[in-house]
Amino acid sequence: MARSKNGEAITARGRSRSALKKLRRFIRERKAASDLNAWRRGLAILGYIKKRRVIDLAAEYEVTRGSVNRWLQWYEAMGVEGLRTEKPPGPTPKLDAAQRDPLAALVDAGPLAAGYQSGVWTGPMIGDLIEQRFGARYHKHHVPRLLHELGFSIQRPRKRLARADAEQQANWLRKKFPAIKKRPAPVAAS
Repeated sequence: MARSKNGEAITARGRSRSALKKLRRFIRERKAASDLNAWRRGLAILGYIKKRRVIDLAAEYEVTRGSVNRWLQWYEAMGVEGLRTEKPPGPTPKLDAAQRDPLAALVDAGPLAAGYQSGVWTGPMIGDLIEQRFGARYHKHHVPRLLHELGFSIQRPRKRLARADAEQQANWLRKKFPAIKKRPAPVAAS
């Protein structure tokens, strides 16, 4: 962008009454949506249109002059749509939607139906299942995230004795446990 006087890097189309109305609406919407980065970009553009210097806007919003100039270019090229914050796309998922549905069905059916000896799924087992059936390898820490995206939650079995007598346990808690429970040491007489 060539050097220009304050407020003139944006053409008359970007400074028109309707464009300013859209810009002000954009600023209000972004503030209400707590998209503070886009709100700040909108305010900087509005300040520039009101003849404020780029260097002053950069100092006010704690960004570089290059950032403010880039925002001006975005606004000039695309209007307020150029100022919106977009979520970065990130890497493509290893399992697409067509593969996630069968995985959810396999997990629902249980490990025995999938050919495992255990009756309870573990993270490494599901990682192994994904690798065998779909050819994708997931890190053991990512498997729980993937399951959460599929609508599953971690369930851990409670540790209980299979042949325990509830009456004897209650009796032990009432009588024997208090007898062996640690008591405070007696206070020495001074």
